[in-house]
Amino acid sequence: MVKVNIKIKQLLDTYNLSLRELSRLTDIRHAALSELANGKRQNINFSHIERIAEALEIEDIREIIDLEHR
Repeated sequence: MVKVNIKIKQLLDTYNLSLRELSRLTDIRHAALSELANGKRQNINFSHIERIAEALEIEDIREIIDLEHR
């Protein structure tokens, strides 16, 4: 079984941001980012991935998502 993980916490550490700052930069609700960071959100909105990549100038999607093999 494979699970897709959104690496919000790692991004915050790497870019020295708070969840609130990332929310402001991406125009994604703080609650939605928090749910992604804590693995509480089941659905992934691709526009969120795009906004995070654009805001942080990320060119490799592997910086944002990861596959976990169980």
